[in-house]
Amino acid sequence: MENKILRKLFLAFMRVHILYHAKKEPFFGLWMIEELKSHGYNISSGTLYPILHSMESDGILNSEEKTVEGKVRKYYSLTAKGEEVLKEVKAKTRELSDEIMN
Repeated sequence: MENKILRKLFLAFMRVHILYHAKKEPFFGLWMIEELKSHGYNISSGTLYPILHSMESDGILNSEEKTVEGKVRKYYSLTAKGEEVLKEVKAKTRELSDEIMN
């Protein structure tokens, strides 16, 4: 049961990572899977892509198909609405971190 609870919380953390990286530069799904793994999140494409599609439907990410070395990849980037959401998340994260770490 604890694993289910942690998974729910970590899915929210992963969304924050996605917002952060989408602001830095456009990324494609496989790159994000590897990036999240480097932070200890074991996520499959079957979990990531529905999250990305949901974030795109919410208007906080947009996507653009690009052909790189003969492969068509969908690159995700942050929208203006996504920037506002990230700004709010950063403020709340700072507040929460200060509270729980002291």
